[in-house]
Amino acid sequence: MNSVEKRLESYTIKRPFHVLVVTALIDGEEDEITVFKGFSSSLVRGTPSDPDVPVLPDDANILSIDIVASPYNPEAPRYIEQKLSWSVMQARLSDVGV
Repeated sequence: MNSVEKRLESYTIKRPFHVLVVTALIDGEEDEITVFKGFSSSLVRGTPSDPDVPVLPDDANILSIDIVASPYNPEAPRYIEQKLSWSVMQARLSDVGV
């Protein structure tokens, strides 16, 4: 089974006009992670240069996921869906086969 991060990255490969903005608790700290066209990066913490080091670890507590239209402009995001729970997002992932 793929990791949470890999599944989200696969979703954005299949939906290249979607940007995912994931709000999660990682090691007790809130982080925002963008996922776009198969890549993840943190908006709060440093993003590891090693692609094998996950930005979103599997033990992270996902608080919400926003689906935003690409290109992503943090000053004026164009939301498609907001504040999705992880369980709702899992259904979206299943819908696209990831």
